[in-house]
Amino acid sequence: MSGNGISLTAGGVACLCAFGAGYWVAPRELLDNEVVHRGFFRTDTRKVLSATVESLRLDNKLLVFSYKGAADVQVTRSRWIIFEGRQQLRVPAVVNYYIDLSKLSMANVAFDEQAKLVTVKLPPLEMGDVAFQPENATTINGGLLTFSEDEVEELRKLNYANARRAMIKQAQGKGLIDVAKNNARTNIQTYFEIPLRIAGQSDVKVIAAFEGKEKI
Repeated sequence: MSGNGISLTAGGVACLCAFGAGYWVAPRELLDNEVVHRGFFRTDTRKVLSATVESLRLDNKLLVFSYKGAADVQVTRSRWIIFEGRQQLRVPAVVNYYIDLSKLSMANVAFDEQAKLVTVKLPPLEMGDVAFQPENATTINGGLLTFSEDEVEELRKLNYANARRAMIKQAQGKGLIDVAKNNARTNIQTYFEIPLRIAGQSDVKVIAAFEGKEKI
């Protein structure tokens, strides 16, 4: 046998010995259990849920619905009995509804492994400020006082205060709140379902619900 052959054979034996030693030293039982009982691709559902919660918290506020309406108001002022000014105002506005995702935590999420059910308790529904669209407003002034620009401005301020109250009352209507809450539930359920499906947990159902009765 040549010197090269002896060298190769010795090298092969050395590799086999090293492999055998490595296999013996490696945590064979732990590795076998991992493969047999968990599988390489099994996903921890709670880790997926926790990651989803953290991702949503970073988004802060979630816009769930926008109501577009209009307020019709009028105001009248008088001075020295004989002088009067009046103003009619119709102004469109938008009111947004949110849920504050920074208030969401794993304490709001429950997982029933047997039922394959995730329940999410949503933060309260919140209503944003009234966003008027004065560029699309219609204003009608009347009376002697409206010949004064200062009086017209005062009437305008009073009318916008009334318009704000009118829009808030509209936006707090049960029908609009029901729509906003339904959108919030649907959005949050989808946000949880997508990562679960990606992780191979498509058989897990998600139900999102508001807790108690919220007043906004």
